[in-house]
Amino acid sequence: MPSSTSRTFRGTARRGGARLVRGVAAASAAVLLAGACSSGSEAEHASGTQEDPREPATGEPGELTVVDPALVVDLGEEKSSEDDGVAVEVAYPTVPNAAPLTEHLAAATAQEVDDFRAANPGAKSIGIDWGVTVAGDDVVGIRLVQDEEDSEGPRTLYSTHWYDAANGRPAYSTQLIAGQEELDALNDIVQENLSASDDVDVSALHPILRLYDSMGFNADGDLVVEFDEGQVAPPEDGRVFTVVRKDDVEPLLSDFGRRAQAAATVVTPDFRIERPAPSPSADPAPSAVPGVLPARDDSVDCSAPDSKCVALTFDDGPGERTPELLDALAEHDARATFFLTGGPVREHPTTVRRQYAEGHEVANHTVTHPDLTTVSSGKVTSELATVNALIRRETGYDVDLMRPPYGATNDSVAEVSKELGLAEIIWSVDTNDWKDRNADIVAKRAVENVQPGSIILMHDIHSTTVDAVPEILKRLEEQGYTMVTVSQLLGDTEAGKSYFDGHPEPEEQEEAPDPSASPDA
Repeated sequence: MPSSTSRTFRGTARRGGARLVRGVAAASAAVLLAGACSSGSEAEHASGTQEDPREPATGEPGELTVVDPALVVDLGEEKSSEDDGVAVEVAYPTVPNAAPLTEHLAAATAQEVDDFRAANPGAKSIGIDWGVTVAGDDVVGIRLVQDEEDSEGPRTLYSTHWYDAANGRPAYSTQLIAGQEELDALNDIVQENLSASDDVDVSALHPILRLYDSMGFNADGDLVVEFDEGQVAPPEDGRVFTVVRKDDVEPLLSDFGRRAQAAATVVTPDFRIERPAPSPSADPAPSAVPGVLPARDDSVDCSAPDSKCVALTFDDGPGERTPELLDALAEHDARATFFLTGGPVREHPTTVRRQYAEGHEVANHTVTHPDLTTVSSGKVTSELATVNALIRRETGYDVDLMRPPYGATNDSVAEVSKELGLAEIIWSVDTNDWKDRNADIVAKRAVENVQPGSIILMHDIHSTTVDAVPEILKRLEEQGYTMVTVSQLLGDTEAGKSYFDGHPEPEEQEEAPDPSASPDA
């Protein structure tokens, strides 16, 4: 394993933390300004073997570099506040000629506020502030510090957002890394680094967007990876971070990541972006973002008439023994879909991350498991939006499937599901595992009525179901079935529509010619 450095930082700053960084930046050792985009920047005169005339950056090894905002020409700020029971204060920068970055930061901060409110019934306050970590060589990096307080107390979250002025595209921190394989390798290094800390749960580390959403570089070009308070260690441990040496991380970086790394190590004043972003510009497709994992595997076509796909689905979890179920699925290289309920997500967040990281699909099964046909539309919205937010805050994944408790839906429920972008997934094989807590019976029911395209209903909160899964997998494999996610089985789904199975359409047979028909007919 490449040698790297790591340590756990116990932080104390909370509300206004990013403003504090900005306020003291000019006096701190971490102040820098990386190379400018301006037509007259010194960076443009450095070529070939000519030495870069810019001063090297300085700063603490365990901190992302900090740019004094005064050195960014005409840098602005968007601020908003409200208090409708939850106190909200949000600020983010506006860089001239970088409209896509402004739009990206506006959307990201708004999503964080909405998700915090939805996911935390005891939400009290949220404040988001900012600092510039890189500004040069057509690269801008913005670090957001998010101070939250709910009924469990205060904590601080971090995210770092990037912008490539050369093509007008915002980027997530994981796009500093070349791809998913490289992010997997980085996760291995981070786990090794942090394994020496007694407080850090390295099993909670997975190569997914939400865990690796705040990465940048120190003044030496080393990669700094930081985690939210309470994300991989107890909240009282504060900010947890690790530093991966420059030489070790360079093979893992994308082209953009290498540019960001170079820009972070030098100081240049009077940064500006000379021209507006190319049009049209947009966030990258989710599939292009390392850490955003697809719910489908293109190697299997479940719509083919001769395919034998089946979707194993589990409701009401995660449960205490869901990790054992995940082990069994991994042994058979099988995929499943987990319809998650609010309380268990809060109780077992690391299991949710693991489900997502290992290629399974995570979906919505409401917060409190009500019959949605008996409650108001507002209640339906609350039940579904809360779980969407909880899952997104743990994984970064935008859920697009839901299962109504008891399979109960109507036009009103379907309308809310449509508004939230959720297709309704029912089932075609019911194991009744909630009723008969017997592993042999559950396994028998799961397999005896299966056919290509079946959606099998189970519950991973029951130990007898977890015990049944290895036998179910064995029998289905023996029958030639491939266990896939619901999205793999169904392909594209329509929000608000109900799906009971994904039986492939039979191949159309050509009609035999009528021998009695005239040849001229």
